[in-house]
Amino acid sequence: MNTHLIALQLMAAQGLLGAFDTLYHHELTEALPQRASARKELGIHATRALIYSLLFVGLSAWTWQGAWAIVLLLVFGIEIILTLWDFVIEDQTRLLPATERVTHTILAINGGAFITLLILNTPDWLHAPTQMLWQPQGWLSVFLALCGVGVGLSGIRDGLAALRLGRLSAREKQAAPIHFSDKSEQVLVTGATGFIGSLLVKALLANGQQVTILSRQPKQACWKFDGKVRAIASMQELPANQRVDVIINLAGERILGWRWSEKRKAELRQSRTGLTRQITAWISRAEHKPRLLLAASAIGYYGIQALGDDRELDETAPPQAIFMSELCQEWEQANQAAAQHGVKVAKLRLGVVLGQQGALGMMLLPIKLGVGGALGSGKQWQSWIHVYDVLRGIAHVWQHEATLNHDNAISFTAPQAVRQKQFSQVAARVLHRPSFFPTPGWPMRLALGEQADLLLEGQRVVPRRLLESGFVFSYPDLGMALTELA
Repeated sequence: MNTHLIALQLMAAQGLLGAFDTLYHHELTEALPQRASARKELGIHATRALIYSLLFVGLSAWTWQGAWAIVLLLVFGIEIILTLWDFVIEDQTRLLPATERVTHTILAINGGAFITLLILNTPDWLHAPTQMLWQPQGWLSVFLALCGVGVGLSGIRDGLAALRLGRLSAREKQAAPIHFSDKSEQVLVTGATGFIGSLLVKALLANGQQVTILSRQPKQACWKFDGKVRAIASMQELPANQRVDVIINLAGERILGWRWSEKRKAELRQSRTGLTRQITAWISRAEHKPRLLLAASAIGYYGIQALGDDRELDETAPPQAIFMSELCQEWEQANQAAAQHGVKVAKLRLGVVLGQQGALGMMLLPIKLGVGGALGSGKQWQSWIHVYDVLRGIAHVWQHEATLNHDNAISFTAPQAVRQKQFSQVAARVLHRPSFFPTPGWPMRLALGEQADLLLEGQRVVPRRLLESGFVFSYPDLGMALTELA
């Protein structure tokens, strides 16, 4: 077996690994096309993908001889530079999950191997007449050509996403700034590098607030915010004499993901209640007590509504004896412990937050692919809210802290909940796609178990307390919200 054939086989493996990395990490779990901070990374990905498209198609059944061998070497050099640049940008802009780091390492090793093997052939190719010599390798050539088409389409998709994020960034700069306080205050934010947290920190900084963030990766967190924040890795690093006026607790692992095994449930609890207990422990010993704790929760507190139950649920609705509700109850109780030290606590029960990151990318992917439609019956309610209204809502509660009482649960949802089928139809209309492809519920229940309730059941939640306090939503209509985010 010659080195050229081995190189092509390694290229085929590169195609499979790259497809997995793109679909699972970049599209599904990390949703890079929806991340404003990933604009530069997407631009690099687009360029690399188009180069790989050229390599897959060009090397699938041809050898590059003579002057073409020099062109091939130049292409390899550009690809290596782009790969290294990509590594740097990734480390500066986001925390890669372990599976993505492993995948990228394997891709780099495999890519280096097939490039090296091909370079070993270039001395012979350089001495041959300049031509693209036809040397097909049967089904291997066909597969490599298909990989080239696929990675080319992925590159076009990433390039368009980078352009769209550029337009959205310009639009965000034109948006009205969010006003949290008339004076500069000391604010501690947890979950600051997440979807909502990163936008919140930027808004706080723009308003002149002094921000400290709690992060497992403090150095990267500082990079993310251009060194304008103080970052700590644990509450133990925050001295008791440190002044903190307001705490915004957004920490908590993403609930939608791996099946809810007992181990996974324990991890979800620890990421919420465990960290919150560390915060309240610090408050207990703080010399200057914070006056306000704004604590994230979720409308999962209300449990689920059976099909046919169209009641509107407000903050007085009782919880249920199911995991998602019990998790929120424990989360809120852990935060409420801060009230024992004179801290006002507001529990922010978030609906599905629509933004460039978060769940929206996964929700829209089947619609973008033309296979969107009803999940299960499609009659389940979806209570949603635009991320800009989340930030404005946090500022609104902060500004109206004097009105907070002993029961400070506040639902953060848009005034108009929609049924899941209606959500798909509106999204399809905004994206100019069809919406007729139903997804039965049983495969989702089989794969996700109890977690499938998040998708197949729902709650019709109304933001009564926000509305009664005079809050005006910027995006009360789903079509308006999706149009702004599309």
